[in-house]
Amino acid sequence: MEDWPLHSMCTSDGDNEDVFALSALPHGHLGTERCLGLLLSQATLVIWVMVQVPECRETMTLYSSCLFVALLFHVVITTQQMPPEEVDNFWRACQEEHRFASKANRFAVQTMKSLLFRLQHDNVVMAMERKRGWDTLLCADTQHYAVGLLAREMRHVLIPLCSRIALHLLRLLSTQESRWDLPALAFLVEVLECLDLTQYGLSVLKILRRHLESRCTCRDRRRLVLRGLVVLSKDPWMARKMCGLSQSLLELLGDADGEVVDMTLRVFTNVLQNKDILISSTTAPNLAEALLELFHNDNGHVQLRSIRLFCKVMELVVDEGKISLKRIVKESLLPLSNYYRDENQQLVKVRDTAPVP
Repeated sequence: MEDWPLHSMCTSDGDNEDVFALSALPHGHLGTERCLGLLLSQATLVIWVMVQVPECRETMTLYSSCLFVALLFHVVITTQQMPPEEVDNFWRACQEEHRFASKANRFAVQTMKSLLFRLQHDNVVMAMERKRGWDTLLCADTQHYAVGLLAREMRHVLIPLCSRIALHLLRLLSTQESRWDLPALAFLVEVLECLDLTQYGLSVLKILRRHLESRCTCRDRRRLVLRGLVVLSKDPWMARKMCGLSQSLLELLGDADGEVVDMTLRVFTNVLQNKDILISSTTAPNLAEALLELFHNDNGHVQLRSIRLFCKVMELVVDEGKISLKRIVKESLLPLSNYYRDENQQLVKVRDTAPVP
């Protein structure tokens, strides 16, 4: 299930044919790669059968992380690119004989549930049921949200399993761009704190940086990347390794998405908490100007973070950069004084309206 080149949904012989369309052809006439749809279906069926056998429990536990990732892969690709009628017919026959789900992606979800039940993680399955997470997982547009929800539910009680799953996803995401990188990234970001960052932090940072600097990055992927960077930046050692992202992060401060801007400010703030980091004379003016623009932002969190970060920048800029900041500092005095005046008025209002003890 994992041998297929995950970056491609077409044959690798130059014909670029859709793999699911080929799965209906006679099995003996095709190479292994050209039968992906049928092979995935058969592999999932084998996993489901093994899950039902009590004697296989030890094996299920040993290979649980590999099996989980493989099933997640099957769910994602069969949802994002629905199989044609021939593959549906295969599952319809399975349904008639064994009362399986008639759709390949639904059967993969059913097998994933069975695996979690076999591992005695019923609470995760039921939590997903209550939050309609399994249904959301079967919709291509919302799939990565469901994967993130599943990761959060598992992280609460299954830290060792989540850690092993994260390592598998890290390996897959490190190879090439894949059609399922968004759901994989959603799971990885949720369980980052389960990983040993001293050992795997640089690999995670490399993946996040690639997505951050890609021009094809969509809004959801950008948010996931920033959430991951927020986690990494809390670690002092990783924060020092993130200084090379300054320019890419700087560009995001002008993004129209308030959540993107807020998380970018959090990353900058976490990085600059490290006492060993100074801001270069070339970066400081650009960062200060970008922050100055955010002083009047409608989002209160963005406004407050930008002001605090601006003050931090003033403290940490290297000596040769202080001269270039004089103009920006002068421009900041009025909005800063207005902000502190408004803040004091709010404090007075709270004091005057507070009940007398």
